[in-house]
Amino acid sequence: MSIQWFPGHMHLTRKAITERLDDTDVVIELLDARLPGSSANPLLASLIGAKPTLKVLNKQDLADPERNTLWLAHYNAQPQTRAVLLDASEIAPAQKLIKACFELDPERGGMVKPMRVLICGIPNVGKSTLINSLVKKRAAHTGDEAGITRREQRVVLADDFYLFDTPGMLWPKITVPESGYRLAASGAVGRNAYDERDVAMALLGYLREQYAAGLIARYKLPSLDVGNDEALLSAIGARRGCLQGKGRVDLQKAAEIVLTEFRGGQLGRVTLETPEAFMAWKTAADAAEAQRAADKAAKEAARKGRAPRAPAPTDR
Repeated sequence: MSIQWFPGHMHLTRKAITERLDDTDVVIELLDARLPGSSANPLLASLIGAKPTLKVLNKQDLADPERNTLWLAHYNAQPQTRAVLLDASEIAPAQKLIKACFELDPERGGMVKPMRVLICGIPNVGKSTLINSLVKKRAAHTGDEAGITRREQRVVLADDFYLFDTPGMLWPKITVPESGYRLAASGAVGRNAYDERDVAMALLGYLREQYAAGLIARYKLPSLDVGNDEALLSAIGARRGCLQGKGRVDLQKAAEIVLTEFRGGQLGRVTLETPEAFMAWKTAADAAEAQRAADKAAKEAARKGRAPRAPAPTDR
């Protein structure tokens, strides 16, 4: 199953970000610390180019602490990039973000050259909640549904620090299949774009390999040796009373339980990818995309009765 979701308002968001970048000094990209690679927007990366970027790994209190360290090192090793951890319990998140932005662009500051920051992120990554905590009031709409914020907002964090908030945005085509499932599991994708049972089973398949103890404890299972991922989802549904007629398990209700509890952090502190694993998925996806493009060119050339041109070499 290929998971894709790019509704019309995201085209407008892309345009707004492009126009705002000319007057932006630093870009803050809010990431989900449970999927820091999959929640990084490749479209945003292509738009901002070499502009200084602060990667904020939000919801770090829900993520695996050891993998938090790996992802911080991964992003801090990139040029013109800083990475910090953040969660909802932060008492003064504004000071952490302001300090990191001035470290990325120390020439800005003061009333003559105020720092102008654009904050971006995928839907449902916690950006509106962060904005509200920064200004200590309900400035942005929040909710556990992708695509709540629909317009740009300007927030003044200090006399010389302006923050421009944009609606959550994905990218037109999710080429990494593993990322599609993780984005759906986190709630970044609209519900009409995926089958919750498929996503829940993919999530359970990863958790049973990497975080088995947490699953056993949460659902009070004697073991995870119950068969395939569908059988595991069925066992969880049975434990939670998701029963239909004649004792059949309602897999849809079971899937909703699993996804809701993952999003709420009730399955323990888990991270669904490491930098090494994500880069391997991306490499494979890039190769598959290149092959699809070559096959398409060959078919088009055959249709027109001529040999296809060799694609230009690219750096990956």
